[in-house]
Amino acid sequence: MTDPLPTAESAQQSLRDHVVTKALQARFSRSGEMSRDIILRMLEDRSVVRYPVGVRFDAQPLHPGEFACLEPLGEHPADGFCLNIHPAYAQEDDLLPLLIAYYIPSVNYGEVASHVEAELFGSTLLGMDREEYYRVLCAAADALAES
Repeated sequence: MTDPLPTAESAQQSLRDHVVTKALQARFSRSGEMSRDIILRMLEDRSVVRYPVGVRFDAQPLHPGEFACLEPLGEHPADGFCLNIHPAYAQEDDLLPLLIAYYIPSVNYGEVASHVEAELFGSTLLGMDREEYYRVLCAAADALAES
């Protein structure tokens, strides 16, 4: 008897399991600590973040209500990415790790990573409940819309 072909649902679940595993490994290798400096150094760790990512505080490429956006620096992921974060968050040391973590799955997995994988990675990395993590991100975006 042969194994059945994988379904889209099983592939998606495998991706989500991998995202959580990677976030747990990153969290535990940093003793559960996740500060601004730690997450910025983590962006250089290819065991966590597959491709180079630089951070720039620049609102120009953002759409209204966005706190950040990821821009490719070339045609291939290996060329790297720039994560543009709204300058309003440049000094928000407690919030910055949450904002950055959300984009790591997009760097690692490309378009197959949805908001679900982003929330799973970020909440797991930071040791937060997924719903609470989502609420904090929404509050960050809402604060920009109100200003």
